[in-house]
Amino acid sequence: MTTTTVPARAAWSAVVPAGGLLTITDLHGNQAVDFLVYDAHDTSIRYSAPDTVHAQGNIFLTTGSVLLSNEHTPLMTVVEDTCGRHDTVGGACSKESNTLRYGYHTWSQHACVDNFLAEGARYGLGKRDLVSNINWYMNVPVEQDGTLGIVDGISAPGLRVVLRAETDVLVLVSNCPQVNNPCNGFEPTPVRMTIDEGAAA
Repeated sequence: MTTTTVPARAAWSAVVPAGGLLTITDLHGNQAVDFLVYDAHDTSIRYSAPDTVHAQGNIFLTTGSVLLSNEHTPLMTVVEDTCGRHDTVGGACSKESNTLRYGYHTWSQHACVDNFLAEGARYGLGKRDLVSNINWYMNVPVEQDGTLGIVDGISAPGLRVVLRAETDVLVLVSNCPQVNNPCNGFEPTPVRMTIDEGAAA
């Protein structure tokens, strides 16, 4: 078992073997964790938000949700969730989206897309390999008229999500650096990533 504390605003990645468990723990509460997952042996097979949402008939993820690939194959399954609901539609913050939403003065602020690009480059991934991501712990309610917004989180210190790898997967994480909306309580904090490869035995 390996455990890593990912600092506020930082990136992280790892390969999780088939059957292994990845636990994401929100140490201080209200911290969005942007997440992408790929087949470790063929990164052209990667998480697909449309396939995942369509298959489960729900835009929110929780216990029992299966993260499907663009080939409609299972990559990971949520086997435990003590938070209760996670976002699939809010996307990853970027310099461009920050500028559009919050003003040009935010251009220099670090963003999740920067983290994904830097971490993904270690595996030969580039901008064209970034797809719609999952935001663990981020609260993006959808109103009856279809409008949505990023609002105060529903997480709390110590809550966790446990995912089982259904095949060997490469996971990329951006511990979201956003300070302009409530997704991190306006103050990004560390999270803990735990890999239990022994579960694969």
